[in-house]
Amino acid sequence: QVQLVEPGGGLVQAGGSLRLSCPASGRAFSSYVMGWFRQAPGKEREFVGRISWTSSSTYYADSVKGRFTISRDNAKNTVYLQMNSVKPEDTAVYYCAAGDTSLKYDYWGQGTQVTVSS
Repeated sequence: QVQLVEPGGGLVQAGGSLRLSCPASGRAFSSYVMGWFRQAPGKEREFVGRISWTSSSTYYADSVKGRFTISRDNAKNTVYLQMNSVKPEDTAVYYCAAGDTSLKYDYWGQGTQVTVSS
């Protein structure tokens, strides 16, 4: 089992950058696929991207491809979401999640607010 903690997001201007961190506690962090999701006001939660156990594979939603980068440091039990060239439509609560496979995420962080001002 793994517990995920998401430190605060923040406010950023359109075109700027922000990095989210998601440290984990518990065992075997390196054995989990890690994903990022987001939920904007009045919308359903949507997939942002994921990274494999060894960082050898990443996959992104079309809406963030080329702007967002997911990385992980298994020695620090932390996954990151680097957000560049942000847009107002990126405003949402962002969640990190862990799963045995990319098909099902069993563990979730509490979410952190990211607001992009125009």
